[in-house]
Amino acid sequence: MSGTHTSPETDADRNRATDAEEPTDENPHLTGTDLRIGYPEADELVIDGESLSVPEGQVTALIGPNGSGKSTLLKGIARQVSLESGSVLLDGSDIHELEKKEFARKLGLLSQENVSPGSLTVEELVFHGRYPHRGFFESTTDEDEAAVDRAIALAGVDHLRETELDSLSGGQKQLVWIAMVLAQETDVLLLDEPTTFLDVHHQLEVMEIVEALRDYSDVTIVLVLHDIEQAARYADYLLALDGGSIYARGPPEEVITEELLADVFEIEAAVEYGGETGPDITPLGPLHDESTDDVRREILRR
Repeated sequence: MSGTHTSPETDADRNRATDAEEPTDENPHLTGTDLRIGYPEADELVIDGESLSVPEGQVTALIGPNGSGKSTLLKGIARQVSLESGSVLLDGSDIHELEKKEFARKLGLLSQENVSPGSLTVEELVFHGRYPHRGFFESTTDEDEAAVDRAIALAGVDHLRETELDSLSGGQKQLVWIAMVLAQETDVLLLDEPTTFLDVHHQLEVMEIVEALRDYSDVTIVLVLHDIEQAARYADYLLALDGGSIYARGPPEEVITEELLADVFEIEAAVEYGGETGPDITPLGPLHDESTDDVRREILRR
């Protein structure tokens, strides 16, 4: 079985992906080796034999077009999708050998699909993030209370503490879900498209939380982003995926190039560096077969 690839791979492509610098820690925090990931209903693998090493205490962003395998790779790391083969090590331990609560004490996941009873208050939902730290019949402790208070403050939702979830906006709910994951107090956070479908204000709120965690804590963050400029601005390390393969990896200034935008995202764009907030990317147009333009002109002339 082999993964799907949407564009031919050249020697330059292979060299770019394999020669880009990987973190050089002797005992990396989070690694994936020879990962083959797919879904039972699909004939082909989504990720076929890829490896990665995540820099400890930094922000790593997975970028790529729709269907490139970003979320599938993240779900494989988070044990949400079974591996066909390969291994994921967290602090040197195979994640699939960890008991469920032990795993949840080490790694927190914010998925794209979050459903909870609307009658719960913000505080009640955030307290659910403490479940890995308690026994089934144990009541909350002072440590739990302190962790929830910190998480709610970090997410900026203290003013919503007693508010029921069904009365919140989409952006507010996302901040509350982030607070719940923060309450787990894990060393690793995985965020699957945390800014998708949010207005600009709440997108920036989410990314400021990520930035604060990077600057003032030792938390390792891996997140999937569609916004390339956001990824380049807030991430320390990028993995660019195309057709289930890692096309490029490294710091943003090495990964975000006009060539990558053309090859992976199929757009013509101008990229300029020098600003304090990352590269300035100016999309100039989609890249496609010239016959597409001819067909459009012909239709409109009729």
